[in-house]
Amino acid sequence: MLIAIDAMGGDNAPECNVEGALSAAAEWKDTQIVLVGDEARLEPLLKNKPSNVTVRHAADVIGSDEEPVKAVRRKKDSSMVVAGRMVREGEADAMISSGNTGALMTTGLLIVGRMPGIERPALAPMIPTLDDVGVLALDLGANMDAKPQHLAQYALMGSIYRTKVHGIAKPRVGLLNVGTEPGKGNELTKEAYPLLEALSGIHFVGNVEARDVLTGNCDVLVCDGFAGNILLKSLEGTAGAIFALLKEQFSMSLKTKLGAAMLMPQLRALKGKMDYKEHGGAPLLGLSGLVVKGHGSSDGNAVKNAVRQARIALQADLVASISKEISGSE
Repeated sequence: MLIAIDAMGGDNAPECNVEGALSAAAEWKDTQIVLVGDEARLEPLLKNKPSNVTVRHAADVIGSDEEPVKAVRRKKDSSMVVAGRMVREGEADAMISSGNTGALMTTGLLIVGRMPGIERPALAPMIPTLDDVGVLALDLGANMDAKPQHLAQYALMGSIYRTKVHGIAKPRVGLLNVGTEPGKGNELTKEAYPLLEALSGIHFVGNVEARDVLTGNCDVLVCDGFAGNILLKSLEGTAGAIFALLKEQFSMSLKTKLGAAMLMPQLRALKGKMDYKEHGGAPLLGLSGLVVKGHGSSDGNAVKNAVRQARIALQADLVASISKEISGSE
């Protein structure tokens, strides 16, 4: 398999992408990795590159603050667009980018292309849970608005992903809402509920409140991109604040510093459990090719884990499986 990495995408590019690519290439020698980006900046970082890592030159870069549609249309030789074109033309089996989320969504739609039958692809990151199983949440930011039928498609795609990639035979699908009763919520969730309830091929468990997401009461969480992105940012902010408070408390005196030293292995394990870098990235489900979105502040470890995630999805033939189910449900 061949995976293209947008080497110029992300806050720590290109160093983090090169580091992650080299680490992944060393572990999975059967995987060809192509770093797409400015050759002059990449080559000095690849003095001892293995044979399964190559560079595809792309002269341009899409910045984090650029307007997505204009950037994708104007910067045809940007690293992100070139990687997307490689997927569309069959040169690459998947692409990974930690760059501009809106631009990657636009690249997915305009360059890679939507899967037949899918109206709106969804961003589907894993949210860590207390039971270590995690919950796949979609959509968490690809589309700010959604219709009830979009949420039904998200539910089906998410369920297939958890079965194919994570081996969960009967994933529990929940609908993010303000209460667990069927009649709760806004017009979108009220109309989506009966669609999910009637959808064959998924195990719908009803409404799920935000406070219960981390307890692992569902395997797939469905919502529109606006509510989903607020949920994700709230969880990230809360986790960051908790660790900042713990650091402050443990630094107050010699006694607390000694206590921190004794608890350090447990604290590191807790931080690792809540660390997005361990999950690698979020697939954009509903495209005709595999596209994985890395966190903007990804480091080398996160990029390596995104490669691992892409490998598993390719081995499970994820895109074809979703396409088959969607065409059969229409």
